[in-house]
Amino acid sequence: MTRKPTSPRPSGKPAKPAARRPATSKAPAKAGGDRPEGDRIAKVLARAGVASRREAERMVEAGRVAVNGTIIDSPALNVTARARITVDGKPVGEPEPERIWLYHKPSGLVTTNKDEKGRATIFDKLPPDLPRVMTVGRLDLNSEGLLLLTNDGGVKRQLELPSTGWLRKYRVRINGRPTEDTFAPLRKGIVVEGEKFQPMEITLDRQQGANAWVTVGLREGKNREIRRAMEAINLNVNRLIRVSYGPFQLGNLKPGEVEELRRRVVRDQLGLEGAVPPETRKTPTRRRK
Repeated sequence: MTRKPTSPRPSGKPAKPAARRPATSKAPAKAGGDRPEGDRIAKVLARAGVASRREAERMVEAGRVAVNGTIIDSPALNVTARARITVDGKPVGEPEPERIWLYHKPSGLVTTNKDEKGRATIFDKLPPDLPRVMTVGRLDLNSEGLLLLTNDGGVKRQLELPSTGWLRKYRVRINGRPTEDTFAPLRKGIVVEGEKFQPMEITLDRQQGANAWVTVGLREGKNREIRRAMEAINLNVNRLIRVSYGPFQLGNLKPGEVEELRRRVVRDQLGLEGAVPPETRKTPTRRRK
């Protein structure tokens, strides 16, 4: 059973477990010039589900974090599993193992923690029993389909890197009657508003009345890339569904549903060895409001 963090997300004024003293010393380096023992404090706090790394760094700078009874003020500190860490005077639980969930994002939700315009976000609709999670990449407001969630910032960065070589596939509905030749510029790579887009894999699937369905594959995740590329060849996207992200498939997951990958699959995929279809298990799902 996975152990969840023993302390809630910290808030309010910091407690005073000890006098404030600058923590200027780092963890001792090993012989031979190797990196210091342990992990950076922000990474440890993120793994424990306290906050994201950036939020954890701000907590440290605000004097809310203590290590072995000493308040620290620099995130440039490595700690080991033996360290006693508190945030606002509350002990921090043991780090959770890396976890990944598949989420079917419905259209009309923003992929952000808080929206300045007051629009509903995916975090407003996730099951209430999920731990603190972050998204791997994003889907824009009107896009839908597969979105990966993880509890670990390192996993997030690893899976977002183009160097993984993972193909992301989308089912795209466009207004018009394109031919195979229409997509030639996108297959070669196109420059849109000074930004270079890598070659896309495009299959023209079928014509449906005034619209056409195509399957688009790409290995990068630039902002609104498919919509902007289609606009550049005078085509308007009116529906966009991500159906896969590397080896992970949307499958029969319904809008708003979440499935967690099994631990064995997470271990295999974090090694980036072989794109085998992952097994999943259902996670209780909150219905859309």
